[in-house]
Amino acid sequence: MIPGRMNNREMKRMMAQMGIKSSEMPDVKTVIFQGETKDYMITDAQVTMVEAQGQKTFQVVGTFKEIPKSAKPGQQAEAPKYSDDDISLVMEGAHVDRNKAIEALDKAQGEPAQAIIDLTGQ
Repeated sequence: MIPGRMNNREMKRMMAQMGIKSSEMPDVKTVIFQGETKDYMITDAQVTMVEAQGQKTFQVVGTFKEIPKSAKPGQQAEAPKYSDDDISLVMEGAHVDRNKAIEALDKAQGEPAQAIIDLTGQ
């Protein structure tokens, strides 16, 4: 049972005794989950990794956005047209200008999350 009034140091000590390790991941800025029909992006992410019993669990806090997939993999339109939302999402997520965002969307077959991953090298 965890006592009601425990400071941060005591909590870390107790977790270490139970074999639980917790560490911040300060270099992570964006987290993208790729789904079948849409992707999920968390910007301005604060990520904490908790390791217990050989399992790693991640806690992610940030600004959440759903990104619908506009084309299936392997299917490429002749003249792709991207919404301003998709373009601005790539611009914001990868910190690039509009032209680079459109080029990345072309290479990613219109998928904003993939374009951001390609531009940031993650």
